[in-house]
Amino acid sequence: MAEDRAPKVRALLDAVRAEGRTALTAPEGKVIADAYGIAVPGEELATDVEEAVACAARFGGPVVMKIVSPDILHKTDAGGVVVGVEGAADVRAAFCRIVENARAYDADARIEGVQVQELLPKGQEVIVGAVTDPTFGKVVAFGLGGVLVEVLKDVTFRLAPVDADEAVSMLDSIRAAEVLRGVRGQEGVDRWAVAEQIRRVSELVTDFPEIAEVDLNPVIATAGGAVAADIRVILSTEQPKERRRYSREEILASMRRLMQPRSVAVIGASGEPGKIGNSVMRNLVDGGFAGEIHPVNPRTDDILGHKAYKSVTDVPGEVDVAVFAIPARFVASALREVGRKRIPNAVLIPSGFAETGEHGLQEEIVQVAEEYGIRLLGPNIYGYYSTWQDLCATFCTPYDVKGGVALTSQSGGIGMAVLGFARTTKTGVSAIVGLGNKSDLDEDDLLTWFGEDPRTECIAMHLEDLKDGRAFVEAARATVPKKPVVVLKAGRTAAGARAAGSHTGALAGDDAVYDDILRQAGVVRAPGLNEMLEYARALPVLPAPQGDNVVIITGAGGSGVLLSDAVTDNGLSLMEIPPDLDAAFREFIPPFGAAGNPVDITGGEPPSTYEATIRLGLEDPRIHALVLGYWHTIVTPPMVFAELTARVVAEFRERGISKPVVASLAGDVEVEEACRYLFERGVVAYPYTTEKPVAVLGAKYRWARAAGLLGGGS
Repeated sequence: MAEDRAPKVRALLDAVRAEGRTALTAPEGKVIADAYGIAVPGEELATDVEEAVACAARFGGPVVMKIVSPDILHKTDAGGVVVGVEGAADVRAAFCRIVENARAYDADARIEGVQVQELLPKGQEVIVGAVTDPTFGKVVAFGLGGVLVEVLKDVTFRLAPVDADEAVSMLDSIRAAEVLRGVRGQEGVDRWAVAEQIRRVSELVTDFPEIAEVDLNPVIATAGGAVAADIRVILSTEQPKERRRYSREEILASMRRLMQPRSVAVIGASGEPGKIGNSVMRNLVDGGFAGEIHPVNPRTDDILGHKAYKSVTDVPGEVDVAVFAIPARFVASALREVGRKRIPNAVLIPSGFAETGEHGLQEEIVQVAEEYGIRLLGPNIYGYYSTWQDLCATFCTPYDVKGGVALTSQSGGIGMAVLGFARTTKTGVSAIVGLGNKSDLDEDDLLTWFGEDPRTECIAMHLEDLKDGRAFVEAARATVPKKPVVVLKAGRTAAGARAAGSHTGALAGDDAVYDDILRQAGVVRAPGLNEMLEYARALPVLPAPQGDNVVIITGAGGSGVLLSDAVTDNGLSLMEIPPDLDAAFREFIPPFGAAGNPVDITGGEPPSTYEATIRLGLEDPRIHALVLGYWHTIVTPPMVFAELTARVVAEFRERGISKPVVASLAGDVEVEEACRYLFERGVVAYPYTTEKPVAVLGAKYRWARAAGLLGGGS
């Protein structure tokens, strides 16, 4: 924070709060704008008619006149704004009209006067603002502004503070980005000046956390600069609760003992089939967990061939994880025993906590855990699977297919959908973890662990909310350069429930902020559950692309058109085929086929045509990814196509040429087996759809950009 501006702004904010106000007046807003170098027009406060005339005369041209009242937040709604006033008579009339309108709008409103402001030249109206998001904290916003801002909703968000480069990137992130560059003969705006307004607002709200919302609307952007015609500043009424933070080393230490335990205690273990404690024990025993398993049950001595203990404190030696399978009302007291035993992790399967309104019960277990230094997974979860440890600590069906995908879910039902998908598609997993109520451990803890886990190649997370958005972003940014992170955020269509005192606040609906900031963090957002699961199993299969040029080779013109649409829909670039490459493709296709892009080899061609064109696509270094469209014919049956494609791709990978290849297979049921064959050999293939393979390729490209493997943003 700059030394010279801090005391002035601090004194102003303290004075406003001392008066019991949360909204600053326009003159107070100008004090802050001047302190932070936020460009605003010249303005003066007139407390009577003649003072207004004198102010207007000093500006020497048309002016804007606005009511100044700490009790009137939305000046336009109150009839408190008149634009383009010129001449003494008009100034007097406007002053009287503004004051009368304000009194009619709110008879009790305190009126400090009328702001007389020089009229800005015409330009592009944009909005720059900041809001305090409940998940991500201070967030800065930019978009098209003016009176239609809440109708157009063409706004993008970033975590504050932003640097100059991030601020400039926001100008390209709105739908109307081209408007700012100049269209139909109009000059583009001064992008640096607009970006500076964004950067300075983000700096302001970072320096003063008590500022809840800031609105510069409209900012008049021209080729010569960017000036905020109006500034609105709103203070918060409460301080956010500080969340307990753990260092990266602490997270990794506790997660290692959770995911790679040598000893597990089951509190509430049972020998009686049908009980959760019995299911957990069976899964641990039958799953082949090589570590120690200690059932805890005061009413028996042996469960499934394992000595049972009356209390967890009686268990000999160190224990890494305590799995709870007892009713919610008994958890707190048992957790104290876990604490006394110095067990670092508690997996809380029981429901009956915050999800049923029992917030006090959940707060109690969190308190106990913090007192003893226990990390809590849950409550209200199905448990977790750590396949490489042969650990199945859950009351649900066992799963033991080892692989490189880590899957997490906030919901038990989604967790079981994950399980079924993994089994059906033979997607090997490194872990499946339920998060439930997230009383403690959450996505950023898991991301930190899976990011370092050599067994995990891709992480997929279903979430309904984030407890600490900034911690998640920090963990994601550390993980994404090493491996893809796929997120399915539920509640996509829910509007933000916050009470907004500004346009920015009204626009910052939960999903709008989530969407931009998840992208900023580099994660791949999946639109639905099936997409999340497909991305998770497919992304590790595909090599990273080395460039943007995508070529479609298809045996069916109709598929080629649909694949082209899918390429565009997923933000990919169809390569413009240069003449020499076009001629090379034409050598292999019949005269009635079509080169260009898509390359249409036609449906009646033999396997040799498919092979020759795929070889050419892999051989030419200007082509970076291939999309194959296969059409089932007797001339080239599905498995013949699959075998030749897999063989050619493998041959080129052995030669060090590794490009992503995806395929869409249309035909009779044999194409299903052909797709399975291709998938197992590194070609992502789907039957009966042109959208899925290209969506997966698009997800791979988004990750590659976020990981810094390709130019451009994510």
